Amino acid sequence: MLCASGGLLAATALPGQPPGRAAAPRCRRRDPPFPGDPELSPDVLLADRIARRSLPAGRRAFLRRGRMPPAVGGGLAASELRARKGKAGPQAGIADRDETPTRNPKRLAQGPGCGGAAGRGALLALVTLLAFATRFHRLDQPPHICWDETHFGKMGSYYINRTFFFDVHPPLGKMLIGLAGYLSGYDGTFLFQKPGDKYEHHSYLGMRGFCACLGSLLIPLAYLTVEELSHSLPAALLTAALLTFDTGCLTLSQYILLDPILMFFIMAAMLSMVRYNSCTDRPFSAPWWFWLSLTGVNLAGALGVKFVGLFIILQVGWNTVSDLWGLLGDLSISLVTVGKHVAARVVCLILLPLALYTAMYAVHFTVLSKSGPGDGFFSSAFQARLSGNNLHNASIPEHLAYGSVITVKNLRMAMGYLHSHQHLYPEGVGARQQQVTTYLHKDFNNLWIIKKHNTVSDPLDPAYPVEFVRHGDIIRLEHRETSRNLHSHYHEAPLTRKHYQVTGYGINGTGDSNDFWRIEVVNRKFGNRIKVLRSRIRFIHLVTGCVLGCSGKALPKWGWEQLEVTCTPYLKDTLNSIWNVEDHINPKLPNISLDVLQPGFPEIFLESHMVMIRGNNGLKPKDNEFTSKPWHWPINYQGLRFSGINDTDFRVYLLGNPVVWWLNLASVALYLLLGGVLAVAMRRGVCLPKELQGLSRVLLQGGGQLLLGWGLHYFPFFLMGRVLYFHHYFPAMLFSSMLTGLLWDSLLRLCAWRLGRGVHAVGILGLLLGTAYSFYLFHPLAYGMVGPLAQDPQSPMAGLRWLESWDF
Repeated sequence: MLCASGGLLAATALPGQPPGRAAAPRCRRRDPPFPGDPELSPDVLLADRIARRSLPAGRRAFLRRGRMPPAVGGGLAASELRARKGKAGPQAGIADRDETPTRNPKRLAQGPGCGGAAGRGALLALVTLLAFATRFHRLDQPPHICWDETHFGKMGSYYINRTFFFDVHPPLGKMLIGLAGYLSGYDGTFLFQKPGDKYEHHSYLGMRGFCACLGSLLIPLAYLTVEELSHSLPAALLTAALLTFDTGCLTLSQYILLDPILMFFIMAAMLSMVRYNSCTDRPFSAPWWFWLSLTGVNLAGALGVKFVGLFIILQVGWNTVSDLWGLLGDLSISLVTVGKHVAARVVCLILLPLALYTAMYAVHFTVLSKSGPGDGFFSSAFQARLSGNNLHNASIPEHLAYGSVITVKNLRMAMGYLHSHQHLYPEGVGARQQQVTTYLHKDFNNLWIIKKHNTVSDPLDPAYPVEFVRHGDIIRLEHRETSRNLHSHYHEAPLTRKHYQVTGYGINGTGDSNDFWRIEVVNRKFGNRIKVLRSRIRFIHLVTGCVLGCSGKALPKWGWEQLEVTCTPYLKDTLNSIWNVEDHINPKLPNISLDVLQPGFPEIFLESHMVMIRGNNGLKPKDNEFTSKPWHWPINYQGLRFSGINDTDFRVYLLGNPVVWWLNLASVALYLLLGGVLAVAMRRGVCLPKELQGLSRVLLQGGGQLLLGWGLHYFPFFLMGRVLYFHHYFPAMLFSSMLTGLLWDSLLRLCAWRLGRGVHAVGILGLLLGTAYSFYLFHPLAYGMVGPLAQDPQSPMAGLRWLESWDF
């Protein structure tokens, strides 16, 4: 590929240079051809071909192969024809610079149909201003909790109060929300109990305003990305309009949610990646290092908000591998220089994001130092570091003895404590006896008394000596609150087939032989004492031979959605069937300090990720909540209620602007068809007209990257087993909107090449006006509406319920 039409070969020395030192011309990025651009004359092409033939075979091979531009970036990079230093030979003067038709440098810099730098800056400012105006309009409405504000607002309060909690997402987004609330005067006292609760005098606009600000910045980021990929302001402007006038993006940006924060970092990473690719003609320069490092920072930000930030990491990784592969094939670059390129990317795109991501957790664990509702999801050793937890700075007896009151915790992450309560199993679910479950939170119903199997005497009686529990002992566990024994029998478990039911049985500790369990310490000898927190123990049922465990399955409402406890006949040492003693109360024993058991940062960092991953996989839909399937999303099949149900409520409904979304869907399909045809044609050596070559490069390179981004942020959801919601599609929607802007600008330029310039201007203007008018029709979905529902002729949305699945 050539850096400028009819330009000199990269190895050609300029007149007046010392022998042996070749010119290193700075390659200009060439704009896509536009009707009226000058074309190469046949004599220039002939001279160029003769010049190539006169070079040595190895040089000709290098120039034929050249250096393909990186995977991202719409124009031709200077590295496509790198000059070899000190390699200019006598052939250098074969072609003369004056043979090349010159183009106006300003025209090259501005791109076709564009104004000067001031005009571009003014257009960007206008786009940004419109984005902020739409996102901050009616930001205070409604003045009550909407949808997931009840979660993320509450978590912001936890940071302000330094209270530890558990969430399935990494901490950065919630930390930023909490910081925004703190800086705006919110004191962290609002409870965020349920959607619909009014904020009253509490300051909530700071947190909403922070999310709206990042949501507003999505539009200029997308604008700049498309401009960099296509070098066309109309394409960038169309992309900005699609996102500005989309009711779905607008709705997500106006509330206390993680989505605008996540999408901000995704788009910032995409723009940074495109910008550093445009600096490939100046490797290791200050701008090159800046954009490369900023890409790594934004990758850490995306992953630090949600784990779906991995998708943009995959995209940047693919771009990096493609770029390095091209460098490796560039014979003008030494292997030492290639090694420097590899090292730079390892530092900026791997080590820097990892360091920042780890630092987020260091801040997270430092700030959240007080005991809170998330304690029970973590190990006993983890809880010992939280002030206010009963294990923090605690002193408890070291060895387990008969008569001790204990809590027993499952070692599988997020399984919880062995628990029972007075409710019985319902009819038809095993024996109708007292339920035994695991529960994630601290509770008096987690307390059990450990007793001998063959005596009813009180071991705490001062007349009896202390007797320690040892590995291999046969015991009873009596529930302290209900005085029923832990019990199992051959009835099948409620949810898990071929496992036995576990119940609470007996009266005042008196039951039968099905209450007897043998306690074993994993990898220990018989007779060893059992240590609190440290010993990993199993409970083997004496009659059936099964082992006590937690299946991890949530019981129905009759079981309060706590986790199922079973007795499994499969005696494998899995974490589901291994427990440890956490709380230990025995007035007859001396205490030891638990400070020595507190884990270090690497341990709690790893444990927190294991708990988050397990929590993500176990997410279940809430009551009366609409879930969706991935195939619903691109067609805008079903929205999501943010606020209100009845005609008297203030209703906000998350739904994409159907004109924008269906245009995006059609554009993806059209791009696949058109891109496939172009790729096959170029592969078969079809000679495209000069005016189409630039458009094809933009479509295949820039459009291909946007299509890759759409696919990476969409198709993995088909493989996920967790509950899914409509808002999960919005990162992919950003990429499809950018692809739409780039594709239609290119198609209209193609039409203008045949039919005249006016076709392009009229087409772009028609798309802009159509998008704006559709926003005018559907904007009540985002800004809120009160009154009759859509099926009523008096409703502001009358006649706009185009699909029966839209529930507004």
